[in-house]
Amino acid sequence: MGFLDKLKAGLAKTKDGLLGQIKNVVKSFTRVDEDMLEELEELLICADIGVNSTEQIIEELRDRIKENRLSEQEDVMAALREIIEGMIGQGEPLKLDTKPSVILVIGVNGAGKTTSIGKISNILRSQGKKVVVAAADTFRAAAIEQLGVWCSRSGVDMVKQSEGSDPAAVVYDAINYTKSKGADVLIVDTAGRLHNKKNLMDELSKINRVIDRELPGADRENLLVLDATTGQNAVLQAKEFKNSAALTGLILNKLDGTAKGGIIISIKQELGVPVKFIGVGEKIDDMQVFDADEFTKALFE
Repeated sequence: MGFLDKLKAGLAKTKDGLLGQIKNVVKSFTRVDEDMLEELEELLICADIGVNSTEQIIEELRDRIKENRLSEQEDVMAALREIIEGMIGQGEPLKLDTKPSVILVIGVNGAGKTTSIGKISNILRSQGKKVVVAAADTFRAAAIEQLGVWCSRSGVDMVKQSEGSDPAAVVYDAINYTKSKGADVLIVDTAGRLHNKKNLMDELSKINRVIDRELPGADRENLLVLDATTGQNAVLQAKEFKNSAALTGLILNKLDGTAKGGIIISIKQELGVPVKFIGVGEKIDDMQVFDADEFTKALFE
């Protein structure tokens, strides 16, 4: 099964829950009017697209209906698809031009941070890159062991210390190891405590200082892992992290387990941070670089 097929299967709940209801609303009205737009607005908000994004969608749809004199259900659906496509926007590739480059992976526990690192490592290794992973989440019990399993599956090296060690020290060792092995990319796992804990942000600051000092000028990606099943809570998490970390991209996980895939629209609109990877399953190849065209095709077709 190709990734597009997996994506279609993974988005089935969102497609059935969101698009199915949208089609039912549009079909239930004999006229394209304000009553129909009001029902669509309520539906989109309930589908975790968010109030601001929903208002923008409805306002643009209203303008198109008026300007183009849309009166057929098919025309309204086509216009809605174009609007949503435009709001999702294109993904942005990782910027990993320097050798080595660094990917810092952050996110709350339970969002799928460890599995994401394994899957991204697998993607990069399949592209011919040599990858090293720093096990800098030294606070959570079994985090190092779990990361080790995923590094083994993806065939990449991992640098670790004992549980409870200083995360910045682990990163320092990993940088030296990365240099000695001539690796292309260093991926850093970080603690996943709640975003409003000051000590977590202090740890991230220490890690960033070590990277800045030891790898000046290296390309950096700061990726936040989000759990799609949490809906608008994921958007709130992202806003909190964006206030404390210079996010360059998002990893949206567990799209296969939710009807709330519509949050990808509000995330892009409200944060201005691109989704760079999406995950639709637990297997090592169930994550892919985000492709807006494929995503929209899987959602609408």
